[in-house]
Amino acid sequence: MGSNELDPIRQGASSPWGRPDSSSLEDLEKTLRREIHLAKHIQMRLLNGRKPNLREGALTGRSIPARLIGGDYYDFYPLPGGSIRIVIGDVMGKGIPAAMLMILTRGAFRSASATAKSPGETLTAMNQALYEDLRALSSFVTVFCADWNPVTNLFTYANAGHTQPLLVKGSRGVSEIPRNNGVMLGGLPGQTYGENQIRLEADDTVFFYTDGIIEAENKRGEQFSRQRLIELLHKHGDQNVNQLEQTVVDAIQDFTEDLPQKDDITMVIIKAGKNGNLPPSGESARKW
Repeated sequence: MGSNELDPIRQGASSPWGRPDSSSLEDLEKTLRREIHLAKHIQMRLLNGRKPNLREGALTGRSIPARLIGGDYYDFYPLPGGSIRIVIGDVMGKGIPAAMLMILTRGAFRSASATAKSPGETLTAMNQALYEDLRALSSFVTVFCADWNPVTNLFTYANAGHTQPLLVKGSRGVSEIPRNNGVMLGGLPGQTYGENQIRLEADDTVFFYTDGIIEAENKRGEQFSRQRLIELLHKHGDQNVNQLEQTVVDAIQDFTEDLPQKDDITMVIIKAGKNGNLPPSGESARKW
């Protein structure tokens, strides 16, 4: 565990109300290390759970925290009729506080998705569930939520202040999907969220990401930048989702020259299948 997580404990240990000896402090730090590593294990299990087995298209997700545990979040939720609800989010802050809010966000997403019929309804319910807690903690969460049917390739989405995903269309280049802006979760009470819908074409790739990717810095203080990400996706957009995921991670590591990571890095990648004009069959995402 890095010193960042332990600094508040050390400061507390030096309080005039009690000064434990060095052996007591060492025991405390060992206990905290074990508990933080357990928290990391739990978080990674929640983030990297089962992905749907698709008959058409492909998807993957990955999150790399800047500290042992982080505040970025992504998830996949199966819907009736074969669609998949996809979410990516970024909690303000880093480390343990952000990780705790991430767990709350995950619970709100899964609870909302059990009844909400669309991404906009999902974000509206999440904001209602989280607003009071986020306001009390002076925090917020940016979230992008989408329903994707891998058989029909219909892609419906809503945005709560999050970075807009990129659409990779092979030789035709890379662009943002049509904008749909909404207030971040915790920003306003009673907020509702509108939706957009597009139909993906065969082999289109949608790249969801958090700002830790484009804000990664090298030794000269330069950021990886959105433009570098676009160029990378244009060059390697024909790769499968797992290859492209690793290509992005390797490119960031090469760019930063192995400097310590300052922010969590998270991405979700989907690639459309070839049967985008078929009617919904309800079979494409049924197995988990």
